[in-house]
Amino acid sequence: MRQSILLLSLVAAPSLAAQSSQSYEITHTYNVGGDGGWDYVVPDAPNHRVFIGRQNRVMVVDMNSGRLIAEVTGINGAHGTAVAPATGHGFATSGNDSSIVMFDLKTYKTLARIPAAEDADAIIYDPTSKRIFSFNGDANSSTVVDAHMGTHVANIPLGGKPEYGQSARNGKIYANLVDSSQIVEIDARTLTVTRRWSTAPCKNPVSMAIDTRHQRLFSGCRSGVMAISDYKNGTVVATVPIGRGVDGAVYDPVLHDAYASNADGTLTVIHQDSPDSYRVVQTVQTAEGGRNMGLDPATHRIYVVSAKFGPVPADSTAANPRRRAPIVPGTFMVMVVEPVGSH
Repeated sequence: MRQSILLLSLVAAPSLAAQSSQSYEITHTYNVGGDGGWDYVVPDAPNHRVFIGRQNRVMVVDMNSGRLIAEVTGINGAHGTAVAPATGHGFATSGNDSSIVMFDLKTYKTLARIPAAEDADAIIYDPTSKRIFSFNGDANSSTVVDAHMGTHVANIPLGGKPEYGQSARNGKIYANLVDSSQIVEIDARTLTVTRRWSTAPCKNPVSMAIDTRHQRLFSGCRSGVMAISDYKNGTVVATVPIGRGVDGAVYDPVLHDAYASNADGTLTVIHQDSPDSYRVVQTVQTAEGGRNMGLDPATHRIYVVSAKFGPVPADSTAANPRRRAPIVPGTFMVMVVEPVGSH
């Protein structure tokens, strides 16, 4: 799949780049329903499905119709999902019991429960090492799992609280450290941290996307900016403003656009004019709470999830000022945002 995307990029990039960037809008909204909150949205484009962490399960949704295909159950605090197509296995973090659930990608049946560490949250697959890396926030570590055998390999101390990460597909893994505003580089072979650098002026980096062709990382920061890093040199080369409450970031290697999905109900579209030059070209209105998303690079469709919310409880400003508005039951939805023409 990676080779086909790269070939498409090489063929299509010149003509698309000449258009500067696309104009985006919501083209479909699928009411998926189901109770509970949500977290990471992970597309499996070759199989036309998307995995969505939903509190005590992972929902598997058809990308083309919004139909619920199946659910991976038995998860206690669902956050991220990683797909390892070479092994036929999927992996989901079960944050409340510090474990990783391995499941069959065809039947969605649980195959194993692997010990991780406290607050197992985001999780990714590294095709170079054929290993799974979870990012454990409160434990300040990454758990490494053999993607074929489903066995625990190691826990790597990261020296800070990790959020999302990415594989560079060259033997290196990168992760944001939200508490210290840094990026760490992990050697997937030696399982050690080999470098780290500051994301300043970005503070509290959470989401991360990657451009492997130009060796750039896109860190969505809760301070209201996206920081773009040159991961070869370990330096921030640019920052651009984004919406409030970011939790998702993706990059389209054909359109040369990066995106930040934000809890304030916006999707920030950022065009890459060159590896070191970026500009915001559009702010798409999505829905309040639409902070998580995934990208299908073949169709350029972005899948943003949210729901409708009731009023904030009256005691929220006194007894519990951070109390969230309740989710209206049955309103969980998937919004499809896609380019509809050039500027």
